[in-house]
Amino acid sequence: MNNLLIIQARTGSSRLPNKVLKELCGKPMLQHIIERTQKSKKVDCIVVATTVREEDGKIEELCKNINVDCYRGSEDDVLDRYYQAANRYKPVNVIRITADCPFIDPIIIDQIIQVHEDGGYDYTSNTLVETYPDGLDTEVFKFSALKKAWEKADLASEREHVTPYIKFKDDFKRFSVERSPSLAEKRWTVDTDCDFEVVEQVYNALYDKKDIFLMNDILNFLDNNPQIERMNEHIMRNEGYLKSVANDHIVQGGQ
Repeated sequence: MNNLLIIQARTGSSRLPNKVLKELCGKPMLQHIIERTQKSKKVDCIVVATTVREEDGKIEELCKNINVDCYRGSEDDVLDRYYQAANRYKPVNVIRITADCPFIDPIIIDQIIQVHEDGGYDYTSNTLVETYPDGLDTEVFKFSALKKAWEKADLASEREHVTPYIKFKDDFKRFSVERSPSLAEKRWTVDTDCDFEVVEQVYNALYDKKDIFLMNDILNFLDNNPQIERMNEHIMRNEGYLKSVANDHIVQGGQ
């Protein structure tokens, strides 16, 4: 298998519990994310990686109902969860998507995979330099790089957030996919109630059961409805990761 896409999802968000199962236009948010990634032409298989907590059985049940693979692993060591999920397939590349990104764009996913494959990189993403809206984050990395991170990463932040070891250690060949002009100030992810309100308004306006809307459709809609964007513009990007780094400590790694 060349390209395995893994969506990390759990119900236990501290700021907005059960957000991945909140409904948008009659479907759980996670289902929309899955359906959007299924539009990718370069992804061979999609897996949802959730936790062994009893509450996350609802995520496994959703996956069964829509015929998508699901792996259940560690709640806190998300790097281990990712590695164990990927190791069942041993793909060439892993694509990382998170379940708080209901606008994830399959065109962007395919573009980043293409750049990654053409350049022979260990890691390729649109997050090394933030120029895309928060919520279109797409990371592609070799399975061999994931295995190395799993074996060697020993900081809590590296294991909770999966890719910091690959992003910041010197022994990986990386490439940053960037957009000009930058759209980094736009917040299209879901961590709070006001984030969800923004997303809900966009879905109510643009959702079509037969097709999906893409980044430019959202930009056009928000250009005509600027008051919607202002609802969550006060929230800091990457707040969860920055908090993890501030409280970092050594933990036991994968081996």
